Amino acid sequence: MDHAEVIRSQMTEKYLLDELDSLERDAFEEHFFDCPACAADVHAGALFVDHAKTVLAEEAVAERHAPVPSHARPSWLSWFRPVFALPATAILLLVIGYQNAVTIPHLSHQLNTPQVLPFAAVNVGTYGSEAPAILTHPGEGFLVFVRIPPDAAFVRYTAELYDPERKLEWNLAFAPITGQDEYPVQVPGSDWKAGRYALTVSGVTASGESKEIGNAQFEVQVQK
Repeated sequence: MDHAEVIRSQMTEKYLLDELDSLERDAFEEHFFDCPACAADVHAGALFVDHAKTVLAEEAVAERHAPVPSHARPSWLSWFRPVFALPATAILLLVIGYQNAVTIPHLSHQLNTPQVLPFAAVNVGTYGSEAPAILTHPGEGFLVFVRIPPDAAFVRYTAELYDPERKLEWNLAFAPITGQDEYPVQVPGSDWKAGRYALTVSGVTASGESKEIGNAQFEVQVQK
């Protein structure tokens, strides 16, 4: 299990909500023991869960012991309290609280903090086929400056990144910019495998026809 898969599948949230089967749980625990970012997220999320359980339990006890007026008549809404409403509220509060306490601040910090990222410049199509090296760390992102031969026939480009085992890491669609033949692509952090990665770029016409322009390769060197 790599970091990109964890983010895509929201494994941290599912782990905290106990929604993973035994195999997924073991794989995720093996990952976050070696991933400082995920370990920090799990720790912060676990603290929030413990606090949320305490608060919800106190509210449930207070509601259970609250006096009920003798003239009060049960309504259809009573079916949802407390047996149904409390678990649903707990899950909702957990998800919202986790996002506010962990995910959003973490992403905001990354977006608002200047960073110097590793990078490489690669050429697609007629520009050549050299494979520059990028030195990165587990969970760290990097930049790839992709040069694409301009072609007025294309209204959109699609790029696909494959790992050394030829498994698709991600894909990206973007529009061409007039007079520009180089595009900076920010690759999100992942549990990188050392080896040669391939970036395949295709052009899409106004009629929706897709044509492969070419591919570029680069080496990822992982420093732990």
